[in-house]
Amino acid sequence: MIELRTAAEIEAMRPVGRFVAETLATLRDETKVGTNLLAIDRRAHDLIKRAGAESCYIDYHPSFGASPFGKVICTSINDAVLHGLPHDYVLRDGDLVSLDFAVAVDGWVADSAVSFVVGTPRDEDLRLIDTAERALDAAIASATVGHKIGDISAAIAGVAHSEGYSINTDFGGHGVGRIMHGDPHIPNDGKAGRGYPLRAGLVVALEPWFLQTTDELITDPDGWTLRSADGSRGAHAEHTIAITADGPIVLTDRSFLGVK
Repeated sequence: MIELRTAAEIEAMRPVGRFVAETLATLRDETKVGTNLLAIDRRAHDLIKRAGAESCYIDYHPSFGASPFGKVICTSINDAVLHGLPHDYVLRDGDLVSLDFAVAVDGWVADSAVSFVVGTPRDEDLRLIDTAERALDAAIASATVGHKIGDISAAIAGVAHSEGYSINTDFGGHGVGRIMHGDPHIPNDGKAGRGYPLRAGLVVALEPWFLQTTDELITDPDGWTLRSADGSRGAHAEHTIAITADGPIVLTDRSFLGVK
């Protein structure tokens, strides 16, 4: 069921959006060559506890997950792009890191992701990350009253295809509110003018993600981590936004912190 939020409810979601934004900014700043993925998870867990927030991941067990996730953040590295389960791995120079984080504060949820390189970056990785970020910007700009879900999907796909990337539509954007994943599903490819009409009060997480040379995924033995089928790297960008009569509000905006 698709739910529309009142202006007061959207205002009530601002604190959780800000906390998610601040946490991702902190974790990005602290994640370096030599950082262990388990240390990132511990740090995120500590920040959640201090804020009195509630993890959306630790007990999460959807049909596609082998077991409850058991951690509080997704850490996807290099050819892993989604649902990366934190494990005992120390980051190396040039690793491409995607952090995906969702929590609830006072019963409201926000979800966001960021990708970056630790140490010396490869040009092709920076191009991939930039494409995901520009696709997210295009998606947000399309998320206006009077447009449709397909307009958001087409905006994302237009950026990706212009850079030669193919698109997997199994996982994409989704409704956010009292739960992390709700209706509507927003694929990262689609036809403009098609699908559910965008209305004021719709709150969604938009999340373009791309792989360098494939659109096929494989699942790790951990039952969670999704990797490219050909070993090429992936990047993921995500924000939670509210659609209003005055335009989209990016609830997880990090620009006030001086980071993208």
